[in-house]
Amino acid sequence: MTVPVRTPAPPYYAVIFTSVRTEGDAGYGEAARRMLELAAGQPGFLGFESARQEIGISVSYWESLEAIAAWKAHAGHREAQARATDWYARFRVRVCRVEREYGF
Repeated sequence: MTVPVRTPAPPYYAVIFTSVRTEGDAGYGEAARRMLELAAGQPGFLGFESARQEIGISVSYWESLEAIAAWKAHAGHREAQARATDWYARFRVRVCRVEREYGF
């Protein structure tokens, strides 16, 4: 069963990546798996959730803005960023501070 990521008590940060894919794989599947593996090893990484239909929505959770900046600058991540036009017709990145969380 798939469940939402368990995050610590707020505040923490969410990076929301929304995208429309290009046709074909062009190595995307393997790169996406590798990026999650690398991100999970970064200091301050809290978790990841993703869903894809017409628009893909991926949310990564981080302890701090500094942790997000370090991930953005990571060499492996920068290599994947350079291939964005191979995989995405459009995308947006939003960085948000989570102030409140609730659920069951």
